[in-house]
Amino acid sequence: MATPPLAPANLESSAVKPLDELFQKALEQGASDIHFESAEANFRVRFRMDGRLQIAATPPWRLRDAMVSRLKVLARMDIAEKRLPQDGRIQYPHGTDIIDLRVSSLPTLHGEKIVVRILNFSRERPDLVTLGYEPDDQARLKQAIAQPHGMVLMTGPTGSGKTLSLYSCLDLLNRPEVNISTVEDPSEIHLPGANQVNVNERAGLTFAVTLRALLRQDPDVIMVGEIRDTETAEIAIQAAQTGHLVLSTLHTNDAPSTLTRLQHMGIAPFNVAASVLLITAQRLLRRLCAHCKRALNPTQIEAFLSKLSPQEQHSFHATPSPSRSIYQAVGCSACDQGYRGRIGIYQIMPISTALQALILRDSNVQALTQQAVREGMRTLRQAGWLKVAQGITSIEEVMALTAHG
Repeated sequence: MATPPLAPANLESSAVKPLDELFQKALEQGASDIHFESAEANFRVRFRMDGRLQIAATPPWRLRDAMVSRLKVLARMDIAEKRLPQDGRIQYPHGTDIIDLRVSSLPTLHGEKIVVRILNFSRERPDLVTLGYEPDDQARLKQAIAQPHGMVLMTGPTGSGKTLSLYSCLDLLNRPEVNISTVEDPSEIHLPGANQVNVNERAGLTFAVTLRALLRQDPDVIMVGEIRDTETAEIAIQAAQTGHLVLSTLHTNDAPSTLTRLQHMGIAPFNVAASVLLITAQRLLRRLCAHCKRALNPTQIEAFLSKLSPQEQHSFHATPSPSRSIYQAVGCSACDQGYRGRIGIYQIMPISTALQALILRDSNVQALTQQAVREGMRTLRQAGWLKVAQGITSIEEVMALTAHG
C-alpha cells in the first residue's frame, strides 16, 4: 500500500528534523553548498565538498514538498510561488554561532530545486601563507596594498577563494587610523573595525549607489565585492584615482585578460593604466591526503617532466621544497578519493611601467601576457606545478583546473 500523503498542516513539521540533521552534517563536513533536487521519481540532497558535488542523502519522496516548503518559510520566501525563481536568507544557529545561509529556488521540470549556499562561518581570516601564496607573490601583493591609492583586482571563477584573499589583505590594512569600508552581496566575513554594507537590489541599494555613498564617508580603503557593470567599474576607477585604495574582484580567466575586460566595459585605457596597481588570478586545488598520498617513482617522475615546457620545468627547480617529491592520490577512510581540503594557486601581475605603456597602446592579451611573463609572472599552471613539486597536490588536479601554459 502506498504511503498516504501528509496533510498540509503536517508538511512543515515533518521536515524540521531531517533538515536540521542535513544542515548539521553539512556544517560538520565543511560543505560550501547544499543542493535539494527533484527528479521524476526520486529526491536527493548533494553537498559540494572541496569544489565537487557528492550525494549526501536521499530523503523519501513524500518529504520533498515538506522540505522545500520548510526551506522557503525559513528563508522568508513565498511558498505559493513555484513558477518563478526566488532568493532568501536563513540565520541558522550552530553551537554558539549564527550561520548565514543564502537560499535560491529554481523551477525545474520535476519541481523546484533549492540551493543553499553556506557563507563563511568560521570567522577565521587565514593569512596569505595559509591561503597558498608563494613568498615572492606575497611580497608583490603586500607592496601593492601598501600604496596610498590605486586598485588591486582579484579574479577567478565563483568559489575560487577571492573573498578570503580580499579579507586577508584587509586584515593587513586594518588599523585604528585607517577607515575601511566594504560593499558586498552579502558580507560573508565579519571584520571588526570596518564599515560593511550589504547591497539590496530590491531597495535600490546597488553596488554603484553604495559606492557613491561610501566616497562621501571619508574612506581610506574601499573593498567592492564584485565589479558587475560599467557604472560600478567607473566609480571604482575614479575612487582609485582620487586618493583611495580600492580592492575588488572580476570574473576573468587570468590576470592579463582582466585588463582587456575593463576596456571592453568602457573604461578608457588611460584610466586603466593610471589606476590598476596589481591583478591576481586564482584557483583552488584539492590537497592530497597526508595519510595516503603515494610518491611517484623516479621513472614516473622523469616521464612526466619530459612532457613539460622549459618554463614549466623551471617551476620545479624554483620551488623551496627540499624533497621535490611528486605524489599521487590513493584514497583512504580519512579523505575523499585521496584528497582532503583545498589550497590556492595564484597568478600575480603587478602593473609595471612597461605594462602601462602596452595598455595605453591598446595592446592585445598576448602582448600583455608576454611582457608580464618577462617580468616574472607565472601562469596558473606553473603556479600549480609548484604545489605539485611541494607534495601538496597532484599532477591530475593541476591539469584538470588550469589551462596550458
